[in-house]
Amino acid sequence: MKPGRLNAFTDGVVAIIITIMVLEMRVPEGSGFEALRPVLPIFGAYVLSFIYVGIYWNNHHHMMQTAKRVDGRVLWSNLHLLFWLSLFPFVIRWVDERGVTSFPVAAFGFVLLMAAIAYLLLEKALIRAEGDGSVVAQAVGSKTKEWVSALAYAGGIAAAFWLSPLVSIALYVGVAATWLIPDRRFERRLQR
Repeated sequence: MKPGRLNAFTDGVVAIIITIMVLEMRVPEGSGFEALRPVLPIFGAYVLSFIYVGIYWNNHHHMMQTAKRVDGRVLWSNLHLLFWLSLFPFVIRWVDERGVTSFPVAAFGFVLLMAAIAYLLLEKALIRAEGDGSVVAQAVGSKTKEWVSALAYAGGIAAAFWLSPLVSIALYVGVAATWLIPDRRFERRLQR
């Protein structure tokens, strides 16, 4: 199977996830700046979630540009990734309802960690489908950034309980900042 349908499906699901996230935001009760204060936690969670969904969509797009073939493992791995991404609206709603507290912030980190693992599994499935000599296999490389990100998510989960949920959020923001620049490994391989 060619990756075109997989890409189109993923694009559609990501669009729905983003739409649901923005619908989770409440309209402020008043019309002044003071009315914005109660909605700042959900707005912050929305912005961070939007950035993360955008990072995954962008990197998924670049990786799938290099893919020539997908099989059943790739399809299920992609669904696995989409499952975790689809939980972003749930966790940002939890942050909205309970505030920046330990459990919702740790749950946000858990969803981030599981999405990262799911993305790594998708990479592995694509490499299996195309072989070790594939462009995907050549582009992936050492995965240092991916493993450091996963460790930061795990640290953020722990910090939510033992330090402060704000430390967790700082870790999550830091990881997002490192991924804002699109993953050029795949583009470089395509240009060769």
